[in-house]
Amino acid sequence: MRTIVWAAAAWCGVIAGATLATRLHAESSTSRYLDSSDGRDWPGYGRTFGEQHYSPLEQINQANVGRLGLEWSMDLGPESSVTQPIAVAGVLYFATGYSLVHAVDAASGKLLWRYNPKAAEAAGSTLHQGGWGSRGIAWWNGKIYAGTYDGRLIALDAKTGALLWSVQTFDTNIGAAYITGAPRVFDGKVIIGSGNDVGGNRGYVTAYDAENGQQLWRFYTVPGDPAKGFENSAMQMAAKTWAGEWWKAGGGGLVWNAMAYDPESDLVYLGTGNGTPHNRRARSEDRGDNLFLTSIVALKGKTGEYRWHYQVTPGDTWDYEPVADIELADLVIAGKTRKVLMQASKNGFFYVLDRLTGELLSAEPYAKVTWASRIDLKSGRPVENAGARYPNGRTVEIWPSGWGAHGWLPMSYSPKVHFAYIPVVEMGMKLNDRGIDLKSGPAPTDRTVNPGYNAEQLAGTGALIAWDPVAQKPVWKLLQPTIVNGGVMSTAGDLVFQGTVDGTFNAYSATSGKRLWSFAAQTPVFAPPLSYAAVNGSQFVTVLTGLGTMSALIAAAQIEKYGIDPRSQARRVLTFALEGHAKLPSPAPVRFSAVEDPGFKADAHSAEAGRATFARNCALCHGGQAIGVIQAPDLRRSAIPLSAETFTRVVRDGALVSKGMPAFGGLTDEQLVGLRQYIRTEAQRLRDNSHN
Repeated sequence: MRTIVWAAAAWCGVIAGATLATRLHAESSTSRYLDSSDGRDWPGYGRTFGEQHYSPLEQINQANVGRLGLEWSMDLGPESSVTQPIAVAGVLYFATGYSLVHAVDAASGKLLWRYNPKAAEAAGSTLHQGGWGSRGIAWWNGKIYAGTYDGRLIALDAKTGALLWSVQTFDTNIGAAYITGAPRVFDGKVIIGSGNDVGGNRGYVTAYDAENGQQLWRFYTVPGDPAKGFENSAMQMAAKTWAGEWWKAGGGGLVWNAMAYDPESDLVYLGTGNGTPHNRRARSEDRGDNLFLTSIVALKGKTGEYRWHYQVTPGDTWDYEPVADIELADLVIAGKTRKVLMQASKNGFFYVLDRLTGELLSAEPYAKVTWASRIDLKSGRPVENAGARYPNGRTVEIWPSGWGAHGWLPMSYSPKVHFAYIPVVEMGMKLNDRGIDLKSGPAPTDRTVNPGYNAEQLAGTGALIAWDPVAQKPVWKLLQPTIVNGGVMSTAGDLVFQGTVDGTFNAYSATSGKRLWSFAAQTPVFAPPLSYAAVNGSQFVTVLTGLGTMSALIAAAQIEKYGIDPRSQARRVLTFALEGHAKLPSPAPVRFSAVEDPGFKADAHSAEAGRATFARNCALCHGGQAIGVIQAPDLRRSAIPLSAETFTRVVRDGALVSKGMPAFGGLTDEQLVGLRQYIRTEAQRLRDNSHN
């Protein structure tokens, strides 16, 4: 194992020991902040302000990637491990589960410190929304920043892990929100939004002083109650695009993932979420564009003032929010260098915008799209296909599904090869709003998604696509073993790294898509990788393993095929280097056999009632048929449902809240009986199948 001397760097590889003012001056070059920095460190979510998920390091390249080997590994706990790690000054930082922040010596894999914000205990009923793990953290001026599930933004001392400050970011009137996205830090400020899966929220982002946590500005993404006045002219403008009493359901528009920053223009870019409810008929009387839902919004970094917006899906009614990562680049278009913003949006179109003005430069489908035929470049609006809005209760088939053709798992852009690399989900859905109270809309609850429509997901496939953003066409496409797969990183070594659900971590040729290297990780690899280096030239590649959000798209048959146990899977940190020779322990066999239950007596009526209760309360974490997704256990193999007393202590009384299992205090005795019956029935089905 190598002994390595490291050099510290700020967000774009600025030299160690520089003052904050010096670092900011060094960041003033557009080319430097985009991708020309030395790449020694990876201090932010996408490495640079431009969020390209690209490393300029090239020691590991197409010629020698076959010699890449495991340098060290580190076993983690059962918490979700889908986070984007960061690396600064020889230390690897990452968060698992509910923002459990780790600092690890990057050369040896030794744990230096671990900070537990105890977010699960503080989150209360918000835990009902699902066990989404932290997607990322940030570094700035010797501090680590993380958002917690219960809504805090915390700053930790990067050397010791000591808490320096903590602020509650949620509005006092906010609904059941949470934070899973990575904070972004720029110009001495840290910015954060929030997420929500059940509605009742008005979206916003807040900027804080990175040194002391003092709030500097806040920008709301949708207008509030007009009777109370508007915070600014942007909200007054946006209110004209809404109808009815939208504010009573919050409106939506949460900024839970996509953000980027251009230091040259001091513009912050936000990708805003869907509306509340998703269906415009239940949200805004089926009228208006509903700004700034499903939009890319540019704000002045210093003040939070509105500068421009581009609405990706006007009047969205399909959950086509542009929350996939926003990436900045300089592209030569029609013989002229343009400063652009790119996104492979959920709605299936790849957008290229002028990042200074918001002008739409091009937009073409990168996946199957049936809701619109094209994007009109003159108006910037989609040309919707007839019937796409499922009128009059009619069922229509729409592509992509509400999961999106590209979700939160980041793509990458290589400024060397000039291609974007997109983890694509090819899946459609059948939609209608029969039986929905469209007049008042579905009332948000603390644990149930209320989209305002009925949706059936169709069978789909997954792919990794290399996309030319200038020509707006695919260069190569690789079909993947499952619908959803890991985040992507590209490097100056002309390599593209991505993990897949079948348990492999792969390196592909950035130019041809040929697989050049593969490592058996023994468990799904969802997290986006990173690469960083030491002053002696050694390049490392690190990725975390384990299931995470969007795992619900993995079919039960694939879980068994690939031997995935969502609870006991081997969640690890894997770090690779040329000539690495470390080995993983032999994997323990996974037995998909249910716990023995000699006292079980079938009761179809009770099981059916329990199935409905399970779908409303439990399926987000424990998946369909109770098989488990993300970090929740397969309940068919759990002994807890066998004991009514133990089951009540865990489910209703919250005995395992510290482990991320929320308390469902409102469940009645009858509902608990039905839940137990449903779970035990599914376990019996598994036993019967194993005997056949």
